[in-house]
Amino acid sequence: MNIKVATGSFAIALLTSAAALAQGNSLSQPPASMHSSTATQFSAADQKFIDDAAIGGMFEVQAGKLAEKSTNPQVRQFAARMVKDHDAADNQLKQIVTGRDANVPQQLDQQHQQTLDHLASLKGAEFDREYMQTMVKDHDEDAPKFADAAKTATDPRLKRFAQETLQTIQDHDRMAHHLAGTTAANGPRNR
Repeated sequence: MNIKVATGSFAIALLTSAAALAQGNSLSQPPASMHSSTATQFSAADQKFIDDAAIGGMFEVQAGKLAEKSTNPQVRQFAARMVKDHDAADNQLKQIVTGRDANVPQQLDQQHQQTLDHLASLKGAEFDREYMQTMVKDHDEDAPKFADAAKTATDPRLKRFAQETLQTIQDHDRMAHHLAGTTAANGPRNR
């Protein structure tokens, strides 16, 4: 999620998106292959991406808030970045969906909630290891989803969101892999 983009750049991108959307709406007729009601709807694949991105983002924020209590300063720093970047991306995604015939999930799915509950039950080095391994797995799964949406999303704003956010997801993935190796190497292990 390319949330490294400065606030000014973010505002410009939003204004550009709004202008492009307004210009697109002023064109005469949608292509014959589109029904008039689909102009405000997302394709099934786009909606699936919205659902996955929203749930994944919520999970990253909630897990990051748990990890801000870590005793490892590197884990805390990573967690704070996850909260900041994913919260900003979630807000951007909500803006894209607002006014459209679509929904953004408001709660975690069962799998993510169970993982969050498990993380909440852990402490110390065990928490750090599990949290970082979870972040590796989560970002390893998210990066291909964002890359695919960046190429195939049918909604131009959603496609641009996926393209812009992909770099941040990849940065998070690299950081998570590095820290997971560090926490596994430095922490006590279960035997």
